[in-house]
Amino acid sequence: MPPVNVAVVGGGPAGMTAAIFASEAGANVTLFERKDRLGLKLGITGKGRCNLTNNCPPDEFLRSVPTNPRFLYSSLYAFSPQDVMAWFETLGVPLKTERGRRVFPVSDKASDVVGALRREVTKNCHVIRERVTGICEEGGEVKGLRTAKSMYSFDRVIVATGGMSYPATGSEGDGFRFAEALGIEVVPPKPALVPLETVESWCAEAMGLSLKNVALKVIDTESSKTVYEDFGEMIFTHFGVSGPMILSASSYLAGFAPGKYRISIDLKPALDLRRLDARVLSDFAKYSNRDFISSLGDLLPAKLIPVIVKLSGIDPHRKVHSVTKAERATLVSLLKGLTCTVRRTRPIDEAIVTSGGVKVTELSPKTMECKKIRGLYFAGEVIDVDAYTGGFNLQIAFCTGRAAGIAAAQS
Repeated sequence: MPPVNVAVVGGGPAGMTAAIFASEAGANVTLFERKDRLGLKLGITGKGRCNLTNNCPPDEFLRSVPTNPRFLYSSLYAFSPQDVMAWFETLGVPLKTERGRRVFPVSDKASDVVGALRREVTKNCHVIRERVTGICEEGGEVKGLRTAKSMYSFDRVIVATGGMSYPATGSEGDGFRFAEALGIEVVPPKPALVPLETVESWCAEAMGLSLKNVALKVIDTESSKTVYEDFGEMIFTHFGVSGPMILSASSYLAGFAPGKYRISIDLKPALDLRRLDARVLSDFAKYSNRDFISSLGDLLPAKLIPVIVKLSGIDPHRKVHSVTKAERATLVSLLKGLTCTVRRTRPIDEAIVTSGGVKVTELSPKTMECKKIRGLYFAGEVIDVDAYTGGFNLQIAFCTGRAAGIAAAQS
């Protein structure tokens, strides 16, 4: 039989993976990408280093997927994190595993990952630089696609257009619109792994300050329950807070009524209250004749000192030797629980990942094929599956892309 003609819409990680595996399975593959380069968003992931998967067993991996993890069972076990790592090694990208089992290229360059995928795609597939405007179907079977310039006939179409985050890279929700136009149910998209705006203005005063090795809790103010806690890094911004822990925390928050969630930051997690009080006493003794505001340099980053002083209520120009025991207790409590209140998430175009998308009950979990339209497949972020930070979302793109590519190539 002649090879199957497969179109892949979207040149991100899921689309490129689908194109590569479909081609290897014997299909004639054409990849449509509206931007001038493939893998634009992939090139900026992991702060330009590309955390491409997480080196953990599949069953543990699924515990880091809060949205529809069971849907991924087949594709993830068929192309596990370890399989992805081995695949990239064969593509000429040596890898390393870091803290939290995050996997990066040894070079620390996302461009190496992007380059490897681009080489495979351009070597084996035809690439057309046009924006797809719709999918053509007839009688419940895919017939091709259309662009602003032309109509194209294909036996199979794989939609891997991403979500709605980082629209400058090409993710503007096209895949959601294609699906809805065909009567395929789409869960309304919302931001996931997104920075948080805060009510308090002091976060802006500490803008640009990155904290490492701090402990964080997010508390539901209505129930007083801790909904998320972590240890690691975060950063203050002009609007509130961001960084790895904050992005992960955002996935646990439901319903963003202002004031519903409170963030508590332990600036000195290695010290309990008693030991921290002793440390503060030691610093006060060392700087007993200084103003209070000038006594905290050994304890805090310079940018945070004015914030802590203001929140403590202690006169910044009081001599340290006159600070009372009660005032010192207030300071110690503040260092162990610096709090701010979540107002809302940042806009969806600032999110790392989009939550929502094509409803998983519309798709076959083994092949990613649409149940309503034969020959139509979806892969990657366009599907309503998302995970926490740590390489999990790219792994989802790779395993669903592979599943769709192989299935689409079969005649």
